[in-house]
Amino acid sequence: MDWHLIGLSFITVFLSELGDKSQLAAIALSGRSQAPRAVFFGTAGALLLTSLLGALAGGAVAEFLPTRLLKIIAAVGFAILAIRLLFFGDGESEAES
Repeated sequence: MDWHLIGLSFITVFLSELGDKSQLAAIALSGRSQAPRAVFFGTAGALLLTSLLGALAGGAVAEFLPTRLLKIIAAVGFAILAIRLLFFGDGESEAES
């Protein structure tokens, strides 16, 4: 078992999930619910399933494409998202003000 990879995956997902929409939805659901434990198990199960699907899809894609190309595609995708957020992300909030 590759403990370094497990730790790196945990830290990456943990930090990326802090304060995202799914966590805010879980907070809202547990605030309205009389069973916060059920909300916890439901949201934890959903995160586990999406992580499993992502890992399986990533493994399948890695069989067909070289790792370097996958890293380039991921970097370009994140760069596009960053540019959109930096230059075009405030249009909605300014229209509401």
